[in-house]
Amino acid sequence: MSANACDRRRAEHRDDVWCWDFVFDRTTSGNQLKWLSIVDEYTRECLALKVARSITSEDVIDTLAELFAMRGVPKHIRSDNGPEFIAKAIRRWLQRVSVEALYIEPGSPWENGYAESFHGRLRDEFLAMEVFESLPAARRLTAAWREDYNHVRPHSSLGYVAPVEFARRCAASASATPTLQQHSEFTQPLPL
Repeated sequence: MSANACDRRRAEHRDDVWCWDFVFDRTTSGNQLKWLSIVDEYTRECLALKVARSITSEDVIDTLAELFAMRGVPKHIRSDNGPEFIAKAIRRWLQRVSVEALYIEPGSPWENGYAESFHGRLRDEFLAMEVFESLPAARRLTAAWREDYNHVRPHSSLGYVAPVEFARRCAASASATPTLQQHSEFTQPLPL
């Protein structure tokens, strides 16, 4: 088992460890849909749930930059060793903004347990229940499901409150969420 597994490197507060992964489905016409999920492991908030036909490393960086600008910069991001996550551009960019990448052991999805748990709910409560006629329809439905997941759906691991309510109750330490102004990388072109 890797030292980066979720049961060994646990999130200690809001924005300490985020996890990310991809999940796939198809439209009714058979076209691929790909979702990028980013979840705060401590609060269980789904910070991003982006759906597109394909998602490149540049798309991942853009999504992260937007999140960092709105929420702050996490200390760590946990992921598997998929090509999107180990891409040189992403690794360099994360190093520039001082985010430690926690890569799990290849072939050990349980080490990214929060992402796997979230995707289980996403599959059971959303993907298995919806029919996606098009990419715009998938985006509308995804936004509605994410809103419900974050603001309405109670989580037993959070004392039966929704993630956003739990996050409101958590005080993030100032050092855990550096401000955007501390990172000039957000205003400069992305290195590729």
